Amino acid sequence: MTAQATDAAPHSQLAHFPITFFAIGMGMMGLTLALRAAETSFGLAHGASLAVLGVSVLMLFAVSAGYVAKAVRHPGQIAAEWHHPVRIAFFPAVSISLLLLATALLDTAPGLAEAIWVLASALQGALALAVLSAWIGHRPFTFASMTPAWFIPAVGNVIVPLAGAPLGYLEISWLFFSAGLIFWLLLLTLVMNRLMFHDPLPGKMVPTLMILVAPPAVAFTAWTRMAGDPGAFGHFLLSVAYVFALLVALQAPKLRKLPFALSWWALSFPLAALSIASFGYAHASGSEPHRWIGAGLLALLVAVVVLLVIRTIGAMRAGRICVPE
Repeated sequence: MTAQATDAAPHSQLAHFPITFFAIGMGMMGLTLALRAAETSFGLAHGASLAVLGVSVLMLFAVSAGYVAKAVRHPGQIAAEWHHPVRIAFFPAVSISLLLLATALLDTAPGLAEAIWVLASALQGALALAVLSAWIGHRPFTFASMTPAWFIPAVGNVIVPLAGAPLGYLEISWLFFSAGLIFWLLLLTLVMNRLMFHDPLPGKMVPTLMILVAPPAVAFTAWTRMAGDPGAFGHFLLSVAYVFALLVALQAPKLRKLPFALSWWALSFPLAALSIASFGYAHASGSEPHRWIGAGLLALLVAVVVLLVIRTIGAMRAGRICVPE
């Protein structure tokens, strides 16, 4: 079989690799860290979060193995995804998943966590710069190509301090945090312009509206770990995250009418980030209401992830996901 024929082979269940990694990597690692935050907040043992961490690592390994196989057998598909105006934004999900893994390992295996963090931070920097360079080049992007998924590279930058600050890499953490924050603000203006003044998002991309919540929620936790206390700016970031969550909640009726797709996993990580931020603010300020907000969001997150796993397995068996568009 020629290389051209190989690249033109039918799509596999991992055909849209970056979206798959976004779904499984960020979603499951987010759940792990949200459970860890709840256990810490309520003084519980870390049994549940460790169990989910083990499952998450196995799922990440399986997806990574599938990607390596795909890169060898269908390199043309990888190139096509990189040149796709929407899917290119999902590539930093690889480095983000590793950064979240490093954060989850901080307490149990700090040496391994540091090694993973160094590798993931370098990869995040490279991917973020590559994606941004592609965006400002001469590629034919239009407003129809712009979705909240474009926030993913910016989110990855503000995730770096989650493990970087506790590990002592403060200067690097501030560098990534600053870059992530400024590009979040720039992209927020562009994305809101697209949502308000142009055609509605395609059905499969509607769940990505939840990604609006992730940058301020993650930025709150990153800021707290670097500054030591939320302060007024941290309070502002958390409040912005709540506002976006309420805005997206009003769009929930639309989701019930949509068929399932991997993009539905976009609901998981932002929920996890907001739950973690709520627990973090409760710990820093002694706010009991915020602790219960975090618990409520965690309960919703668990229900969402369970439903997503069930729907994903069912869709894979039926061949209804990762199909040509």
